[in-house]
Amino acid sequence: QVQLEESGGGLVQPGGSLRLSCQVSFDDTAIGWFRQTPGNVREEVACIDGTSSHIAYGNPAKGRFTVSRENVKNLVYLQMNSLKPEDTGVYYCATVGRSGRFGLCSVAAARQWGQGTQVIVSS
Repeated sequence: QVQLEESGGGLVQPGGSLRLSCQVSFDDTAIGWFRQTPGNVREEVACIDGTSSHIAYGNPAKGRFTVSRENVKNLVYLQMNSLKPEDTGVYYCATVGRSGRFGLCSVAAARQWGQGTQVIVSS
C-alpha cells in the first residue's frame, strides 16, 4: 500500500506563492493533487504520471500552478503562484490510475489519499 504525506501548506497573502510537497513511498506512482475549499466539493487540481510525461491540470490550476516530481526523492510538488483567497482550502495528494499512468485526472480516479495540508490565502 502506498503511503502519502503532504506538507508545505500555510498562510500566505493574496498574490503570494506556496510549494506543496507530497512524499510518496514509491517513486513511479501517478499522483494527483486535489483540494477541498470551504462549502465546495473536492476537486482536481493537477495530476502527473510516474515519469512526468503526462500532466493534466484542473480548472483551478491553469496558468497559475505547476505540478512536478523528483523520483529520486519520492517527492511530488505543487507550485502555486498568484494565489487568491478562493484557493483557501485543504490540499490532498492521492494515487491515481494504475502502473504509473492515469487516464482522467479526477477525484473519481483517486485511490489512496494523504491526510491533507491546509492552505490559507488571506491578508
